Amino acid sequence: MQQKSKLFLQALKYSIPHLGKCMQKEHLNHCNFADRYYHRIKLKKYHLTKCLQNKPSISELARNIPSRNFSCKNFLSSKQENEKPLSENMDAFEKVRAKLETQPQEEYEIINAEIKHGGFVYYQEGCCLVRSKDEEADNDNYEVLFNLEELKLEQPFIDCIRVAPDEKYVAAKIRTEDSEASTCIVVKLSDQPVMEASFPNVSSFEWVKDEEDEDVLFYTFQRNLRCHDVYRATFGDNKRNERFYTEKDPSFFVFLYLTKDSRFLTMNIMSKTTSEVWLIDGLSPWDPPVLIQKRIHGVLYYVEHRDDELYILTNVGEPTEFKLMRTAADTPAIMNWDLFFTMKRNTKVVDLDMFKDHCVLFLKHSNLLYVNVIGLADDSVRSLKDGKLVPMTVFHKTDSEDLQKKPLLVQVYGAYGMDLKMNFRPERRVLVDDGWILAYCHVRGGGELGLQWHADGRLTKKLNGLADLEACIKTLHDQGFSQPSLTALTAFSAGGVLVGALCNSSPELLRAVTLEAPFLDVLNTMMDTTLPLTLEELEEWGNPSSDENHKNYIKRYCPCQNIKPQHYPSIHITAYENDERVPLKGIINYTEKLKEAIAEHAKDSGEGYQVPNIILDIQPGGNHVIEDSHKKITAQIKFLYEELGLDSTSVFDNLKKYLKF
Repeated sequence: MQQKSKLFLQALKYSIPHLGKCMQKEHLNHCNFADRYYHRIKLKKYHLTKCLQNKPSISELARNIPSRNFSCKNFLSSKQENEKPLSENMDAFEKVRAKLETQPQEEYEIINAEIKHGGFVYYQEGCCLVRSKDEEADNDNYEVLFNLEELKLEQPFIDCIRVAPDEKYVAAKIRTEDSEASTCIVVKLSDQPVMEASFPNVSSFEWVKDEEDEDVLFYTFQRNLRCHDVYRATFGDNKRNERFYTEKDPSFFVFLYLTKDSRFLTMNIMSKTTSEVWLIDGLSPWDPPVLIQKRIHGVLYYVEHRDDELYILTNVGEPTEFKLMRTAADTPAIMNWDLFFTMKRNTKVVDLDMFKDHCVLFLKHSNLLYVNVIGLADDSVRSLKDGKLVPMTVFHKTDSEDLQKKPLLVQVYGAYGMDLKMNFRPERRVLVDDGWILAYCHVRGGGELGLQWHADGRLTKKLNGLADLEACIKTLHDQGFSQPSLTALTAFSAGGVLVGALCNSSPELLRAVTLEAPFLDVLNTMMDTTLPLTLEELEEWGNPSSDENHKNYIKRYCPCQNIKPQHYPSIHITAYENDERVPLKGIINYTEKLKEAIAEHAKDSGEGYQVPNIILDIQPGGNHVIEDSHKKITAQIKFLYEELGLDSTSVFDNLKKYLKF
C-alpha cells in the first residue's frame, strides 16, 4: 500500500501540470471559502443531529464569520444520499419530529459541535470535553477527558474536535465568546486522560498516522487574522513540533483539510480569487508534499479523493464543458464550479433549501409558520437598475391577516460570494411568533446564484447590490408585505455597506436599522494596508490607493462618504471594542458624522420634527460577532419594538423560552 501511494503521488506530480495550461485560456470567475460553524440543537438530556459530525473547519476570510462551506465532498456523497428510499428518509424525519414534539420548547439551547469517531461520540458537556459510547450518547453516562477551566479562560467553549486515527489522542480547539483567538489542546486518551500539549492561535488542524504508526498533528498558526504558517507535531516519547510551511504572500492564507476518506491531507493556499493545493500523503506525512497545480491568478480549485482517484472542483471552463466522472489518478476529474452549483440547486441542496429543511424541521411541529420562497421562479424580484431577477425568502405565520400592517424585518449581506445566512436563531423565531414578517434578500455580491452573481456585485459593480436591495424592499411593500413605517433592515459585518448606502440613498423606505460589527468606512479602511485584512480584500472592494477608478467608485457608495443632512431611520449599532476585522475607529467616525448631519437637518425641520435615534453600543472583547449574547439580542429587539411603536409585553417572556438568561 505504501509503495502504491508513492507511485500514485509520483504519477500525480508529472501528470497534472497540463491542467494549468488549459485553465489559463478560460474566462475566470471568483468564489471564496470561509469558516462555517456547525452547531447542534440540544434537548435537555437528549442529543440531536448526529448528522452534523466531522465537518471541516476552514480558515476565516472576509469580514464575517458565518458563511457557507462550498466543498465538493457534499457532491460526492449526494448520490448515495439520493439513492436512499424515500420512505427511509421520511421515517427519519417523522422520528425526529415526534421527539421534538414531546419536549418542552423552553428546553432548547444552542451548544457546540460534536464528532463521532470509532465507537465514541466526543463533545462538550458543561465546561468539560467528554466522550461517551455511541449507544449511550443520549444519556448522561460520559467520560470526562479535560476540564476547560484549566485554561483560565472566561467562559471557554469548544468549536472543533479532531480525534487521532486509532484514538490515542484527541485535539480540541477552544475559544471564548469575546475573542477570535483559539487554543488547541491535545489530550492523551488513557485510563486517566491528561493534556499532552497546548498550542495558541490555531486555526485549522488535522491528524494523520505515519508509517511508524505514530500520530502526527498538522495545524495552522494564525497571527493578526492571517494564517500563513503550518506546523506538524508528535507526542509521547518522540515529542517534536516543527514549522512545516510558511506562505510569503500576505494576500494568501492557508487552511488544512483531510479528504473525506482520510487518505490525504490537503494544504489549501488561497486568496480571494486564486488557490493552490498541496497533497500530503496520509501514510507518509514526513515526505515532501505534492503540488496539484501552481497558483494561477483567478483560478480556484478544490481537491477530494476516493478510491485512488482525485476529484477536482474548479471555476474554469464553460458550465457544459466538464462533468464529474471517475478517472484514473493521472487524469483528475474536473468539474466547473457554476455547473456544480446548478446541480446542487436542482437537487435541492443549495443553502435556501438546506435552510428550509433545517428550520422547518424544528418549526413544523407547531404548524405556525408559512415559508414563501420567492426566487428561482417567475415571481422573483426584478432589480430596478437592470431588470435582473433577485431571489428573496419570506417567512410569516400561516394565519397572518392584513400583512400590510405587520412589522417587517429585512436582512441582507451581499459580499464575498457568500450566501446570506438563514440558520435558526431563537430571536427570529420569537419575532415570527409575534407577527413579524422576515425577508431575506439574496442580492448580487453574494453567492446564492453562483460565481457570476458574486462577480456582478464586487469591485466596480457594488452598486448592483444596492439596486437589488432597494428593489427587494419596494417589491415587498408593493406586494402587500408591511409598509415603510413598519420596516426594519438588519445586517452584520460587510452587509453594513449596503445597509449604510441605502440609508443614504433611500431612507424613506425604512423606519429602523440594526447593524452588528458593520463595515461602514470602506474608503479609509481599504487605503490602510496596515490593517490585517486590507491586502486580502483588495479584490473584493478595489484598491483606492493605486487605482483612481476604484477610489472614485468607492466614494459613490461608501456609507461614511455619503452622509448628508436629511431624515434618516433610527439606527442601532453594536460594535466590539477590539474587533480586528472591522476597526472600531471607522464605526465611531460614521456615527459621529451621522449625528452631525441629523442635527443639521433638524434645525430646518420645525418644532414637530422627530429626530431619529442613533445608538452606538460598544461591547467589550475582540470577537467580530458574538451570536449568542443575550444582552445584544435583547437590546436589539427592545430597540426595534420601541422604534416601530409595537407592544413588547409578551415578546421578552417568549424569548426566555429559548435563551438561558
